[in-house]
Amino acid sequence: MSISKKPKHFDYKPVIEVLRAGGLILYPTDTIWGIGCDATNAEAVQKVYELKRREESKALVCLVQSEVQLERYCQAIPDVAYDIYQYAEKPTTLILDQAKGIAPNAIAEDGSCAFRIPKDDFCQKLLQQFKKPLIATSANISGQPSPIGFKEIHTEILEGVSYVVPLRGNTSENKPSTIIKIAFDCTMNIIRA
Repeated sequence: MSISKKPKHFDYKPVIEVLRAGGLILYPTDTIWGIGCDATNAEAVQKVYELKRREESKALVCLVQSEVQLERYCQAIPDVAYDIYQYAEKPTTLILDQAKGIAPNAIAEDGSCAFRIPKDDFCQKLLQQFKKPLIATSANISGQPSPIGFKEIHTEILEGVSYVVPLRGNTSENKPSTIIKIAFDCTMNIIRA
């Protein structure tokens, strides 16, 4: 498969069609390569768990395009969350209470959900065109190391998705996001720095 660094024009239509049909995509996120699907479609989310062989008790990260979109999928957003999203210097995922409209199997047992607003151009354009949150989970089998580059993605993952986004295959390697759990009372717990 040919993966280009910066195509002159990327056609989002095939990716959107796969997502709307409940399929899985493999795509470069603002952090590492991820497996994605429609975060509001429980059947699609189930396919992610099955492909990764991941326990359903482990919730998944949802990418949202903006704070406005976040407000549609989370009932109670502490003010500090807006500040963190605005001023964070690296990709930051916030676990927030009272998720709504997200597939139930993507939400933690306590009703919280992990959300990230990517600053990456590709992810922003994809979210803008899809108009719904996307699952973004590392492109690996559960328990195995996360691939830091496209070349490290296991064949089983490549064959288990409906569409591989042909971008950034050979560019610099990224790292997973910072993860912070924020309760509505603004109590914070850093899960991953």
